[in-house]
Amino acid sequence: MAKVGITETILRDAHQSLIATRMSTEEMIPALEMLDEIGYHSLECWGGATFDSCLRFLGEDPWERLRLLKKHMPKTPLQMLFRGQNMLGYRHYADDVVEYFVQKSVANGIDVIRIFDALNDIRNLQTSINAAKKEKGAHVQVAVSYTTSPVHNVEYFVNYAKQLESAGADSLCIKDMAGLLVPYATYDLVSEIKKAVSIPVQVHSHFTAGIADMVLMKAIEAGADVVDTALSPLAMGTSHPATESMVAALQGTEYDTGLDLVKLNEVSKYFGTLRKKYMDSGLLNPKMLEVDANALIYQVPGGMLSNLVSQLKQAGREDQLEEVLQEVPRVRADAGYPPLVTPSSQIVGTQAVFNVIGGERYKMVTKEFKGLVRGEYGATPVPIDPEFTKKIIGDETPITCRPADLLQPELEQLRGEISEWYEQEEDVLSYAQFGQVALKYFEKRRNEKYGIDGAHLDKENNVHPV
Repeated sequence: MAKVGITETILRDAHQSLIATRMSTEEMIPALEMLDEIGYHSLECWGGATFDSCLRFLGEDPWERLRLLKKHMPKTPLQMLFRGQNMLGYRHYADDVVEYFVQKSVANGIDVIRIFDALNDIRNLQTSINAAKKEKGAHVQVAVSYTTSPVHNVEYFVNYAKQLESAGADSLCIKDMAGLLVPYATYDLVSEIKKAVSIPVQVHSHFTAGIADMVLMKAIEAGADVVDTALSPLAMGTSHPATESMVAALQGTEYDTGLDLVKLNEVSKYFGTLRKKYMDSGLLNPKMLEVDANALIYQVPGGMLSNLVSQLKQAGREDQLEEVLQEVPRVRADAGYPPLVTPSSQIVGTQAVFNVIGGERYKMVTKEFKGLVRGEYGATPVPIDPEFTKKIIGDETPITCRPADLLQPELEQLRGEISEWYEQEEDVLSYAQFGQVALKYFEKRRNEKYGIDGAHLDKENNVHPV
């Protein structure tokens, strides 16, 4: 057994999970050279909600952040999370935009692209896999969105893993975004996938239910090559198991990571000062650090839970949270058992809220839920009952092809729409995904460049979990 690799999530998923992706580049910089000396397998630092957060809340250019990270961490492979045909946005994009985004991500410093699809529809992954394979030096990791349901068993995931290897994946990740994996089921799953594929297998799980460290240990015993962890100041809760603890647990065994606890402790001290700052400001809510076994009962990711609470609060119906949590699995079953990850988690969750506060199931149906049922996001794991489909979309024709096949090339049109604000090639990709949010950032950037007053940012307190 080779040494187990560690992917560090402190610069992406850890702070996305605990503080809504609000760590700024300025806060990251003092730690970067220390992180680069650790010897991580990779360092997840981009993609997911970081791109949105940079533009929407932090007034930063996400591309400039990536270039700075690469400059300060030349030795460590930098990793991003990429939503397949959705890229980092919330709709499907034409193939020319997806291909250009992959190209520019690698050109600006990304070494490992972790690609996933919310529905595990392989058709939504092929364009980005093919694009990444063309980029010299890029490692294509494709993720299985893990979930539980009557159809999501070991056989389902093994078959999907085989398809992903055939599609061109250099490695696989079992992506447990909701913290649903339990230790012995993980052992069985990893064992069977390792038998079925010849490429490395990585495991990613959240600590929401309080068992992710045991999950990773059983995954390692079953043959997992790499696991995801977060430095302790931003570990556990809705984040990941602590890096230092995992390294210590494996020391002196056949799985020894080879990482130095003293070096880890030094960089951890710095992030400890940030943790205190986030706690003092209220950005880090202690509730996010609590163990929540509801994740195992209702299969609701931590970020999705906070969104449900927020929606009910706005409607003055906070007392109906339990009803909504019970409704989520029913809506999910109606919709063909989609895994609950962006964007399906928001779609299913919002519809569950509507069903409860409306007093009648599906009396009010969101545009996004109609899109999910119609097939705009791809094929659901289980075909949706035709009668239910008709109830939701009426006489509209369901989409059965790959959704992106219905999209015309859009890169040149997008370029034309932002000609007034264009400063770098990557701007068209920021605009493609975040429209008005990107334009506000471009305006702020220009105002700062020319010393003009009146720059403004959207400070709306949204959370975009992945």
